[in-house]
Amino acid sequence: MSLFSSPSLPASDTPIGVIEEVHGPVIDIQCQRLPPLHQALRVDLGGRRLHFEVHQHLSETRIRAVALQHTAGLRRQMPVFDSGGPLRVPVCPECLGRLLDMFGIPLDGGLPLATGEFRPIVAPPAPLPEAVAMGDILPTGIKVIDLLCPFVRGGKTGLFGGAGVGKTVLVMEFMHAIVHLHQGVSVFAGVGERIREGHELWHDMQDAGVMPRSLMVFGQMDELPGVRFRIGLAALTYAEYLRDHVAREVLFLMDNAFRFVQAGSELSGLLGRMPATVGYQPTLLSEVAELQERIASTRSGNITAVEAVYVPADDMSDPAVGALLAHLDTRVILSRSQAAKGIYPAIDPLASGSRMMDRATLGERHYRVAQAVREHLARYRELDDIIAMLGLEALSEADRLTVHRARRLERYLTQPFYVVAEHTGIAGASVPLEATLADCEGFISGAFDALPEERCYMRGSMQEAP
Repeated sequence: MSLFSSPSLPASDTPIGVIEEVHGPVIDIQCQRLPPLHQALRVDLGGRRLHFEVHQHLSETRIRAVALQHTAGLRRQMPVFDSGGPLRVPVCPECLGRLLDMFGIPLDGGLPLATGEFRPIVAPPAPLPEAVAMGDILPTGIKVIDLLCPFVRGGKTGLFGGAGVGKTVLVMEFMHAIVHLHQGVSVFAGVGERIREGHELWHDMQDAGVMPRSLMVFGQMDELPGVRFRIGLAALTYAEYLRDHVAREVLFLMDNAFRFVQAGSELSGLLGRMPATVGYQPTLLSEVAELQERIASTRSGNITAVEAVYVPADDMSDPAVGALLAHLDTRVILSRSQAAKGIYPAIDPLASGSRMMDRATLGERHYRVAQAVREHLARYRELDDIIAMLGLEALSEADRLTVHRARRLERYLTQPFYVVAEHTGIAGASVPLEATLADCEGFISGAFDALPEERCYMRGSMQEAP
């Protein structure tokens, strides 16, 4: 069965129309009958098939489609065939451990997936009666996240930051945590990122031992905008299948959600739409919602999403960033200034946060400790300019004590990661939330005031030998 065929709508061997114009990846087709939007079409070209997706109805007899492969060799009056349905991908439990493209074709040199089950990548979200609310806190073993911006089982988390501040490394560590702490599975969507990074990530995941419980779906930077626009939905289709049939805990990771918005903007211009705010597509909000609302938990299991989001020019007010923020439960802001100080993960503890940061969700102790840590770090940041100009001696004794404790807390919230242990030479550490809370209480109460600051840096729990 073709990847683009449907059991209920068999692929047609009779052309539904002919190519009228080719504008790069955009194809105008003269049709005898109009196929529905998002229908997959095909053209046979010299022993290979090129596939299109219908995006616009121009008139009663003309449609505009977007190519999903490079269009070299196409010409006018070539016959176009209907695939019988929307783009579909093969799904089966054996997809774990594999590296696939948007069509479910292996990129890892392995055999094709042996399955007769196919799912459409464009589908409605889970029906409302089947959906379940977000669950409890999902521990990751990463101190700063579990303490100040905890993940929620079945929720959505965004990692916001500019280039080179550690988004991809953090995503890899989450995959390690979900496999080893929660015995779940991970689905990684590589959306418009560099091929080199994708290749390195694949090998790093194999070295870290998490690949057998993971699936990677790539539509990288050299792909056409139609592929980069749909690769997230293709990966999400696999996540939905694994949630329903394989594991109750599914971690869905996307790197990078901003590239999905960029691909939509590129397609919008090619389709002739007038740009809107700051040059983005007028359909920005609905396109983001189409993807985000599919990330849902049901009675079968949970999909917990972690999405890396590139922030252009480190501007959090960018419309694309705002559209993505509206759907997220937890925001993790990675700061270039933290990275410059050697604080890794380079998370800004004051700008990051979660909708679940309340006493009812966290419990009294967690909420109290998190607020105390924020207060110490916030006061330290307020006094930073005075310290730079006049030195610590200009502060009152109480402020000096706060600064010393805040500096130790800041260094304590660094952590060595498993997935980069081979490069750093420092063994990875996973810290239970209870240990993090106990350590932070110790810092705030003064139990570690005599400890040198360097002894707090890049380690796990304070109860362990450094």
